[in-house]
Amino acid sequence: MRDLSQRPDPTPFSGLTPDAVLDAAEAAGLEPDGHVFALNSYENRVYRLGRHAGAPVVVKFYRAGRWSDAQILEEHAFATELAAAEIAVVAPLRLGDSTLFQSTGFRMAAFPLQPGGAPDLDQPEARELLGRTLGRIHAIGALRPFTHRPSMSAERLGSRGRASVLASGQLPPHMREAYARISIELLTQIDAADVASCRKIRLHGDCHLGNILWQPSGPVFVDLDDCVNGPAIQDLWMFLAGNPDERRRQWSELLAGYERFAIFDHAQIRLVEVLRAVRMLNHAAWIAERWADPAFPRAFPWFGEARFWEQHVNDLAEQAAVLNES
Repeated sequence: MRDLSQRPDPTPFSGLTPDAVLDAAEAAGLEPDGHVFALNSYENRVYRLGRHAGAPVVVKFYRAGRWSDAQILEEHAFATELAAAEIAVVAPLRLGDSTLFQSTGFRMAAFPLQPGGAPDLDQPEARELLGRTLGRIHAIGALRPFTHRPSMSAERLGSRGRASVLASGQLPPHMREAYARISIELLTQIDAADVASCRKIRLHGDCHLGNILWQPSGPVFVDLDDCVNGPAIQDLWMFLAGNPDERRRQWSELLAGYERFAIFDHAQIRLVEVLRAVRMLNHAAWIAERWADPAFPRAFPWFGEARFWEQHVNDLAEQAAVLNES
C-alpha cells in the first residue's frame, strides 16, 4: 500500500464525490447499494453506506498528510484489541487482508453502523458506568505503549498550535500582540506542569461526549482517530463541568467506576486546567490550519471575525489566571 500520509494538499477531499465514495466501497468489497449519506465530520470524511447484502456500514476517508499508514493501523489494532476484550468500542472491519483500504487516491476504513443516542450523564449511575468503561480501556491501554502513534509532547501541548495561529494570517492586526503575549504565558505555565513526566498509557485521546454513543447497556466509544500515549487524566477531564461543587461530585462518581478496573494517579488532577488550556490553544489552531478546506469556513464562519479573536484572547487570559491561582 502506498503511503498517502505526506501528500500536501490544503483541500484533500476535493475529489471525493459521491461516485468516488461508491467506487471505493465497491473496490473494497462492501457491495454498496447506491445509498450514501454524509455524516458530521470535519477532520476526515465519514459516510453512512447502504449495502445490497448485509447491514449498512460507516466508511471513513482519512485526511492525507495527517497520519501515516502505520499510525492508522495502530489505531485500528488498539480498537480491535479493546473490542476483543468485550469493551464497547467500535472497531474497524477487515477489507480484504487489512483494515485500511486504498482506492482512487484515498485511504478508507469501514466500521459497523452502531445505534445509540447522545449521553446524558445526569442520569443515575451514568458517570459511574462511564468511569467503569474508561477504567477498562485504560487497563488495556497500560499493557504496552503505542509504537507509531505520538505521545503528548511539547509540540502537541500547544506550541505547534500557537505557531500555526501566528502564521495563519487569521489574527486581526490589532489582536496579534495580545495573542502572542498571552499564548506564550500559557505555554510557560503548561511547560511548568511537566505533563511529559507523567506515566503514559494508550489513550482514546479525544474523549468527549461527541465521541460516545449511549445505549441501554451504557457508553459505546467511537472515533479513536486521536489516540496517543499520554496521562490517564486526558480521557477523563472533559466530562467535568459546572461549578466546583458540581465538578467534585461528578469526579467522585466517575472515579468510583474507574477505580474498579484501573489505578488512577491522583497527582494528575493538577493537570485538568493545564489540559483545558492546551485544548483552547489547539482548537483555534486546528481551524486555522484547515481554513483552506471549504468545510471549515462553512462550519466556523465566525472564525475570521475580530470579535471571535477578541473573545478568544480574553478566554486565554482568564485561563492563565486560573492556572496562576491553582
